[in-house]
Amino acid sequence: MHRVNLDQNSFNGQVFQYASFGVGLIDPKGLFLTVNPAMERIFGYSKEEFDGQYFGCFSHPDDPIHSIDELKTVMGETEVEWQMEKRFFRKDGSTLWTMLSVRLFRSDEGKPLYYIVQIIDISKQKLSEIQLQESVERYTSLKKYNHDAVISFDLQGRVINGNAVAEKLTGYCIAEELIGMELANIIGQPNVDRILADALHDSTIEQNIDTLVTKDGEIVEVITSIAPIFVNNRNIGFYLICKDISEQKRLVLAKEMAEATNKAKSEFLAIMSHEIRTPMNGVIGMTDLLLDSELDEESKTYVDIIRKSGEALLAIINDNLDLSKIEAGRSELQETTFDLRRCIKDSMSVVSAKADEKNLELSYAIHHDVPDYIYGDADRLKQVLLNLLGNAVKFTPSGKVSIAVKKIKGKTPMLAFTVADTGIGIPPERLEDIFEPFSQIDSFMMRKHEGTGLGLSISRRIVELMGGEIRAESDGASGSAFQFTIQLHEPTAEQMAPEVADKKDATFEQAKILIGEDNPINTLVLKKMLEKMGHRVSVASDGKEVIEAALRESFDFIFMDIQMPAVNGLDAAREIKARSAPGRCPRIVAVTANALKGDREMCLAAGMDEYVSKPVKREVILQILGQYMNKAV
Repeated sequence: MHRVNLDQNSFNGQVFQYASFGVGLIDPKGLFLTVNPAMERIFGYSKEEFDGQYFGCFSHPDDPIHSIDELKTVMGETEVEWQMEKRFFRKDGSTLWTMLSVRLFRSDEGKPLYYIVQIIDISKQKLSEIQLQESVERYTSLKKYNHDAVISFDLQGRVINGNAVAEKLTGYCIAEELIGMELANIIGQPNVDRILADALHDSTIEQNIDTLVTKDGEIVEVITSIAPIFVNNRNIGFYLICKDISEQKRLVLAKEMAEATNKAKSEFLAIMSHEIRTPMNGVIGMTDLLLDSELDEESKTYVDIIRKSGEALLAIINDNLDLSKIEAGRSELQETTFDLRRCIKDSMSVVSAKADEKNLELSYAIHHDVPDYIYGDADRLKQVLLNLLGNAVKFTPSGKVSIAVKKIKGKTPMLAFTVADTGIGIPPERLEDIFEPFSQIDSFMMRKHEGTGLGLSISRRIVELMGGEIRAESDGASGSAFQFTIQLHEPTAEQMAPEVADKKDATFEQAKILIGEDNPINTLVLKKMLEKMGHRVSVASDGKEVIEAALRESFDFIFMDIQMPAVNGLDAAREIKARSAPGRCPRIVAVTANALKGDREMCLAAGMDEYVSKPVKREVILQILGQYMNKAV
């Protein structure tokens, strides 16, 4: 071995001076005596800045050993060397990861003389280690908490590993069955071959894998993704990621079935509405015509009974259709500006005759701060009031029925209505049940009062549509009170249009009117009604005849059914509008037995001007004629 003439002191001095790791000399109290250049470079402090500093002064607060005393405690009385990973702060504030080595030197008597501290900068290695650990944790977390099945496999098509979802989906235990298994058992050999051959350069391979086979032989529908596994830039396998879509497909199928059921229900409602209202139009219309003719008192009594029975049947039909429409979401509010006090008076006038028969007192009280006009659906509000007033009169043998209205101030102003009576009352345990469909206080076998049991259920749904709620109060003996609220919308200046005047008793110039109707009874009812008003009436029995007549002659109005042979009413209206000369097109009014949400809009969209549901009432016809003729005398 070649010898170098270098004494020990020179050698030690050069090692201290040129070592790549930091070296520091510390006295027994922990004070730095000197440091080598590497220590200055590692920490960023000069030798002069180390002077007067104590061991541990640059320590990270989250790491142990911040002073020489803590170091002595760790080393104890017998240990002379100590080594650990420890973090410090550099002068620039950055974190420094180090391997710290400490050696204690003692005198011959065993007294501590000094410590030699060695610092090796391992920040780069530590950063790589942390990044690797984070990567492993992310991968582990991805596998563990992924909602999809994740299976890794090598280039021979054998499973490397899988997550818990893969175990659940396939039925194979990961450790005992899945690891090492041929992936072909799950997705088939052709799919495995295509992945291994083409997946790196063809991303469409995964689209062909839409099923997998479980341990029990069950075929599961899946959406698949393929991701390559690279280690040191070398492809060592692939991830197979499968999402089970069986439940989604079941939900989609259930949704489609529900939608089909709702559609069938809606179509049934439309058919029932048309089929029932059409004959009812004949019954009620003909009785109205008979009552206007010269009959003796006995005949008038019989006809009046027929009319009232027909109207009672129609009310039952309307209740059932109303409930079905609301539950199916096919009912909406028709909001306009209306006179609230008039609405209440009209509602009370409907029940006044029955109240008079029982000598009941009818009254109403409206608080002074309630506006005269509000913006809302007057017909729906009247429907709720009539349901409540009708019940109050029905179940009150003597005493009174009253309405009270007040305004509730707040962020959303409300109107509160109370309909109270002195009737038989409601058992307290039934106060919530009565709002359920078909619920009635008296049992079916011992019923004293007529009705479907739908009125309160419909009222609750209408009130909810109007942004409020309804409840009942009663002690079961001394009457009851129904309280409901609706959102108060005061009309804007634009909405304060003058109300259409009541044209019931007005007379008009003679109009030329065409009726399009395939039902002879309904044709007769409407024809006689219009002729009694003094108008000239022509008749067409199908849509084609209506079009021909409208283009051949000049008419002021066409009252037309929607469901007619040859050409339906909607198509007939479109053609008449399209082919009529400018300013010569008559007003077209839909007269239909359909009464569901969307029917009115459908008619108006086809070019019709108004919409009337059967049975047709004289007052409604008068209002429409007056609205468009505008020639009251």
